[in-house]
Amino acid sequence: MWTGIGSPMSLQGFGIINLGVLGPRFDGCTHSTTCLSRSPCKSPSMPRALSGALSCSSSSSSAGKSVLHHGPDVRPRIPESHPSENEFDHVTKFNMSDFTISDSVSAGLGGRADELLFEATVTDPHSTLHNTKVVLRQLTSIQAQRRGKRAIEVLRKLADRRMMYLSYSMQVHGYISSKSDTGSFTLVHGYHGSFSLRHWLQLSDWLPTLEATLALDEESVRRVGDDTVGGPSVTRQLRLIRILMRDLLIGVNYLHSHGLAHTELRLENVHISPVDGHVKVGILGNAADFVQSDQSSGALKSHKERRKMMIAFDMRCVGFMMAKMVLRELMDPSTFSKFKMFLTRGNDPACLRELVFRILNKNSAFGNSGLQILDRNWGAGWNLLSLLLAADPSKRISCLEALKHPFLCGPKWRVEPSMNIIRWGLGSTAVRIIEEYIYRQPQRRRVAYFIELMEMLNPNPRPRNWLEMLPGRWRLLYSTGKQVGLTFRQPSTRVLINDVNLSISRASKMDPTLQFVSDIEFRVLDGKDWPHDKIGTAGKLQVNASFRLMAGRRLYLKEDKDSSYNLAKTSTTQDSVIRKFSDTKWRKALPFNELPASLPVAKLAAGDIEVTVKLDDPLSRNVATATKAIQEVRMQVPPEMFDLSRLVCGTYLDARLLVVRGVNGSALLFTRSFKEI
Repeated sequence: MWTGIGSPMSLQGFGIINLGVLGPRFDGCTHSTTCLSRSPCKSPSMPRALSGALSCSSSSSSAGKSVLHHGPDVRPRIPESHPSENEFDHVTKFNMSDFTISDSVSAGLGGRADELLFEATVTDPHSTLHNTKVVLRQLTSIQAQRRGKRAIEVLRKLADRRMMYLSYSMQVHGYISSKSDTGSFTLVHGYHGSFSLRHWLQLSDWLPTLEATLALDEESVRRVGDDTVGGPSVTRQLRLIRILMRDLLIGVNYLHSHGLAHTELRLENVHISPVDGHVKVGILGNAADFVQSDQSSGALKSHKERRKMMIAFDMRCVGFMMAKMVLRELMDPSTFSKFKMFLTRGNDPACLRELVFRILNKNSAFGNSGLQILDRNWGAGWNLLSLLLAADPSKRISCLEALKHPFLCGPKWRVEPSMNIIRWGLGSTAVRIIEEYIYRQPQRRRVAYFIELMEMLNPNPRPRNWLEMLPGRWRLLYSTGKQVGLTFRQPSTRVLINDVNLSISRASKMDPTLQFVSDIEFRVLDGKDWPHDKIGTAGKLQVNASFRLMAGRRLYLKEDKDSSYNLAKTSTTQDSVIRKFSDTKWRKALPFNELPASLPVAKLAAGDIEVTVKLDDPLSRNVATATKAIQEVRMQVPPEMFDLSRLVCGTYLDARLLVVRGVNGSALLFTRSFKEI
């Protein structure tokens, strides 16, 4: 048997091993990594609490899943229940003599501090569980016993769809309790292997091992819209994550459809059955009802709000589980704490990609397979992750919607993407092209083309939307008018551009004036040749300006077919965009019936401008060298970032991307950034 070294196990009374771990806190606790070894945990004797005349009952439990909960959400309050013995009359009773206790316990079973775990085998020849391996979970505290009784109580709601329960839930076969009221209470539930999903992910060879455990074949991969097995490692991981995530969502949706929220989803509670290849979620001891007993007219509205909040709570937990499955670096508590802090500070999950690139180690032992998985299919993985972890509970995706998301649908399934998915895909593709740093003419045309498409589908055309969403820190990615940084030109002064940021703030919600601050960070290197050490002298160029937002329109001039000459002809990029949107496929996605002559934009009216320069020693004392350095910075940076009055209108804005047009028609693409965690 496998066990954990350094895991929260200790010998307690009578030599019994306690695998109990403090349960998940919803104020943001993290779980330590458990190292695996092959030394068995011995359990030489049973505690006296299990030696009396006992009874056991069989029943059906639901499929809920366990995911780690973090963030500012408030944990749903679980109503206390004190069921009597006759409330379990829907189950069959057993004697304790029907069990043979094993002398070892698997570390992957997990538990809490007030639980004692035992592996046992049913020996009663008259039982339907004869020779079946089960887990005895002895609950020692009053709170733990309440959880166990609640796990059996909710089975009544789930009995109508037994196949779903058997497929996606860790089955509760019954319970064991002493005759006295003060005695212990023990759940008897199914055994689905010695590893939880957390233990699987900690294995160095988890991918081939888990594939062998699930016995993946062409029939099994058809469940996720695929028809092949094998392939590159990233493809195999994506296929496996789709299988696990779809099972998880089906199980959680099974609970939600029966008016229950799991409320305690975490990696440690999830097991994978090698028998049927399905994910089994943990015990429903903390399952909460959507609808309470009060059915007054005033309470019905609160019931709907309660249902939405509890579903959103479970979906956030599913999001944390998905993040750890894809980005295995998040299994490290220190890395995950940065991930969690990013969300608790109110940052939009749509910007998670910007965060992950900063916190992940470039020389990670896991490589960059997680980033490749999330970037595939036009960045569909990042989109699903942002919807699961949305700060606003009302904007979180449901289980059924997530099952239809392109990230969880294989290449053989036709998925009709929503307008939000189309916008997301256009922006993600443009960013990926820019990150390749191949700025030849074909790449530049493609980026300009995608920016034009994004502007056509701008979700926030009104200035009031811009006033709400625009404030923040934006990092410049690309300019269609000028390449940022060095080119083949030999610079007069060796200057390297670091980040170019645009910080936008608003004094108050009643004030329509916006303050723009352009921060250009650079380094100046001494000498005529490029040194190997490119630390150099740090410098910063800052430009401050105030703007007022007004409603405006951007004109799209078309050719006059009846005229012998063309009017002011649009650019080649705009022509190709118009032809693209004239296609039948794209016309279905357009928010208008025919292409308009103009589109609404947020017009920027500039006010006063202030420029400041800061250079470290010794450049701060050399005016001539400093002047040449500033001139070189202006050569490498779009003029709109040095003279903010050149910005005339905003043409695209969403939670993560911003497009602003200059007076010469060039587009500047920004991504939302943030200060260091």
